[in-house]
Formats: sequence, structure tokens, C-alpha cells
Amino acid sequence: MSLDRDWDSIRPERGFRAADAGMGILRITLLFGSAAVALALIATPFLDSQTRSLSARDGFGGLDMAATGSIGHRETYTLRRSVLQPQPSSVCIIRSNGRSSGDC
Repeated sequence: MSLDRDWDSIRPERGFRAADAGMGILRITLLFGSAAVALALIATPFLDSQTRSLSARDGFGGLDMAATGSIGHRETYTLRRSVLQPQPSSVCIIRSNGRSSGDC
């Protein structure tokens, strides 16, 4: 009987504690999170240089050649939208000479 008491005095906890599992999960999460941050810091400059070389090869020289439409250069106009119009997508266009078009 004294051997059992001696063992209990040396190692009183024999069961599984949920707090130990929580700390283990926290450590694993921190390990993989720091690995992901390190990978992102290393991979970002490499991928940026790869995309720059591709765009330079295309001949654009880093310029975005997107066009949004064609409107006369000297004509000014006002677009008006209102929540009081029958449809939410209704647009009223008022030109500089006072002529209006659309859903006015």
C-alpha cells in the first residue's frame, strides 16, 4: 500500500485535462499561422516580379489600356437618379443646352 501512496505523491494527476488540449491546439494554430505569414512574406515579392515581367512582355509597359466609352469632348451633361422614379435603374440625362433624355 505504501507504494501506491508514493506514486500518487509523485504523480497525482493521471487523467486527461481539457486545458492541456486547449493549449496544444493554440500552439498548433500559432505554428501554422506563423508559417503562413512567413510564406506570404516570401512569396509576395517573387510573384510580383513574375507578373511584372509578363506585363512588360505584352508591350503595355505597365499601362492599363481599358476604355470606358466614347462621349463628345466638348459636351457636358448631368446624370440624375432618384428613388422617386418608378424603376431603380432609371437615369435622367440633362445636357448643357437644357435638353433632357432618358427617364426624366
